[in-house]
Amino acid sequence: MATDRPNILLVCTDQQFAGALSCAGTDHLSTPAMDQLAGRGVRFTETYCANPVCSPSRASMFSGEPSHRTGVTGNRQHLTDEVRKRTLGHLLSAAGYECAYAGKWHVPAHDIGPDHGFERIAGYNDHDVVEAAESFLRADRDDPFCLVASFDNPHNICEWPRGELLPWGNVDPPAPADCPPLPANYPIPPYEPLTVEEHRDGQPMAAATPDEWRQYRYVYYRLIERVDRALARILDTLAHTGLEEETVVIFTSDHGDMHGAHRLQQKWVLYEESVRVPLIIAGPDTKRDVTDDRLVSNGLDLVPTICAYAGATVPDTLRGYSLRQPARGEEPTDWRDYLVTASTAHFAARMVRTPRYKYAVYDRGRPPEQLFDMQEDRDELVNLAVDAGHEAVLDRHRELLLEWCLETDDRFNSHYAHGIDDLPAVPGFEYEEIRSRYDDRHGC
Repeated sequence: MATDRPNILLVCTDQQFAGALSCAGTDHLSTPAMDQLAGRGVRFTETYCANPVCSPSRASMFSGEPSHRTGVTGNRQHLTDEVRKRTLGHLLSAAGYECAYAGKWHVPAHDIGPDHGFERIAGYNDHDVVEAAESFLRADRDDPFCLVASFDNPHNICEWPRGELLPWGNVDPPAPADCPPLPANYPIPPYEPLTVEEHRDGQPMAAATPDEWRQYRYVYYRLIERVDRALARILDTLAHTGLEEETVVIFTSDHGDMHGAHRLQQKWVLYEESVRVPLIIAGPDTKRDVTDDRLVSNGLDLVPTICAYAGATVPDTLRGYSLRQPARGEEPTDWRDYLVTASTAHFAARMVRTPRYKYAVYDRGRPPEQLFDMQEDRDELVNLAVDAGHEAVLDRHRELLLEWCLETDDRFNSHYAHGIDDLPAVPGFEYEEIRSRYDDRHGC
């Protein structure tokens, strides 16, 4: 099979932070299969999800559209018909690919339906994903394929603080002394938006002791290792069937988990542990054992990337970029200066990430904004939004957010008083200016 139309194997975990890989330098867990994949390819270290909630993130990953354009802003919503017809399975099927899906779908049904361009070969069950993937890889076929192996774990960490049985097998933590230490950013940073404070107070771990947080981290890492063992089996089958040299393998996750950072669990918020995710691309024409720190959105860039490998047509509505050239070690002629992540399920929030800084704004708080220097303060402990010395940087990121809102028709934080105008609301800009700029853009 010609490598200009390689097979595609997309492996997705649920709720895995980008740093939760042993090859990323994290101690207290071992991910040899993920590390092996990174050794065969390129690990994009500054990859962010489009939305730190399951269904909105996955809707973006398979459509290439931001949350406000997919119709999926929470876990109970469906893709719009217009977007669904041009999702990844349909695009690759039209390009002559055999498309199969094993595991968690969650847009919003847990099992993928027949109207997304994929054949369902295994449902929402981590135990079934590996066997289904192995059987698929061993089968004879003439056409190139796109196989998605989508695991629920380490999402089972959501059940553990509630004392519930974990769906795919329990993990019993040892004594705290034998668990991972607390993270360096365990403290709650000053000047945190009220939305984040309320989110923390409403979680099962709100009153957790440091020892309980250490046990939480132990369980989280073991769940990741459970998926790593499953990934190892799939990669072994890929090698033993002779498909490895004609298959591009992409590994990523839909969002992260806070696992004790700032005394938070799960996701939703816009801190790094919640929104930065792993992304590894390995294949016959990729560089080997290198990292790339360009700004990547797996929600916007996954579809253009896979379509570039498959020779499939990319919808002209998409704003993402193909990673095929960077994965080869080639510099694209164009790349983004910033990216935006939205949180939409339980509150309204937006993040603007530029090469050095990260800006986040929530729907309420005094202040509602955070600004972090990602070179000097990767742990996000010093909120520069309240520092007069960074006012120009703050204003620049506000401007980028408004630019994004106007260009993509993102009605972020639109105030009820705007009525039929339904305009976005961004700190630092009065209604009249936003109205004028909106009218100018739309020729009103």
